[in-house]
Amino acid sequence: MNRKMISGALPPIVVWIVLLAIPVPQNLSPAGWHYFAMFAAVIVGLILEPVPGSIIGLLGVSVAAACQLIGDKPSDSVKWALSGFSNSTVWLIFVAYMFGLGYEKTGLGRRLALTLVKYLGKKTIGLGYAVALSDCCLGPFMPSNTARSGGTIYPIIKNIPEIFGSYPGETARKMGAYLMWTGLATCAVTSSLFLTANAPNLLGLELVSKTFKISISWREWFLGILPLGALLFLAVPLLTYVLYPPEIKSSEGAGVWARQELDKMGAVTGKEILMMTLACVALVFWIFGGSRMDATMVAIAVLVVMILTGVITWNDLLGYRQAWNMLIWFGTLVALADGLKIVGFLNWFAAVTSGLMSGLPIIWVVVLMVAIYYLVHYMFASLTAHATALLPVFLAAVVALPDMPLKLMAMLLCYTSGISCLLTPYASGPSAIYYGSGYIDRKDFWRLGATFGGIFLALFLLLGIPYLNWYLS
Repeated sequence: MNRKMISGALPPIVVWIVLLAIPVPQNLSPAGWHYFAMFAAVIVGLILEPVPGSIIGLLGVSVAAACQLIGDKPSDSVKWALSGFSNSTVWLIFVAYMFGLGYEKTGLGRRLALTLVKYLGKKTIGLGYAVALSDCCLGPFMPSNTARSGGTIYPIIKNIPEIFGSYPGETARKMGAYLMWTGLATCAVTSSLFLTANAPNLLGLELVSKTFKISISWREWFLGILPLGALLFLAVPLLTYVLYPPEIKSSEGAGVWARQELDKMGAVTGKEILMMTLACVALVFWIFGGSRMDATMVAIAVLVVMILTGVITWNDLLGYRQAWNMLIWFGTLVALADGLKIVGFLNWFAAVTSGLMSGLPIIWVVVLMVAIYYLVHYMFASLTAHATALLPVFLAAVVALPDMPLKLMAMLLCYTSGISCLLTPYASGPSAIYYGSGYIDRKDFWRLGATFGGIFLALFLLLGIPYLNWYLS
């Protein structure tokens, strides 16, 4: 073990030991408290990541099962530890990663982005909207906003500023800084706009289903945030242009460069057309076919067709390490989060919290819970870790409150997973990618994160809550 790994492993162990040393709270079983201590240590480990997150998740379920923190006998513990891998949502996320691989391998994702740059690249603000539309086109089919940003959007837009002499450092504000922040802020919006544009969205709905026994479809998710999401999507390139303006306003050369890159790609291939067709078929079934065919089965069926038609090969699937890593990570996280309910911790926490909030008007409880859940992301370096650690706790806190609109509360909390990804340089994979470009200095990043984060949250509370309440009524 190297020094970094050892230093990163110490805080989770310390948290675990300290919590175990604290007397078991009243009305909570010792098993519930001991499991929570282990769960808290896992979450700290996911934040610091001394080793990959998947290993931390496996370690957590292994320790809990070996110590029989859940279940009366070893077979019960093993059944719980493996329960996440039989979860349909986990497999839906896995297959959606394969959709992203299809976009990448066929070149369809790159062609879409370059085409938008070609037609919108005459002005710098037009490039901003080209970046936004590229992310929007790929969002419904790529549940990893990190893969979407790092695999398709960022590799294209990083070439554009250099055409105009804008490089990381002194010349960053000429154009590069504007495009990078637009890319990140747009990714935050699209990650909330589409259920399948951000893996924690799907994880969040699975936790909602387990806690509230409420199902939310792709169509319901999309329509529930559409007005606010569309407003933010259209506003981001312009808002960035005003609050973080580029020095170069005209960008004629970008369109020429995109045209040259498209010429190098040649004519649209049959596999690109096939990939687009299959993606559209999946999207139609996700939106309109929920009563006839499960969303996961739709995704698996399309994946099989992708393999049989050669869009991707079986070896591509076996070799896509990011997807398999996600499968292990989410499979363990779903089980770990479900464990809080099994041991009774969530019921205990709900009783305590509901007592503290009793007497407040319901609307204020909703506003406060959403705002706190959103702002606490400053403490997390992973959208997934945030959802796994806090969403079950927040859901349990409100379930016991009289007259609480549970579906409204659940959807509001889940929507914030996407828009919180720009708060800090470490808030998410996309934020790390765009910050790592070197175009946005640390001071500007924190300032823009706070500014845009505040705007997003304010509009979410002032406009999103009333609309969603009307939509669900």
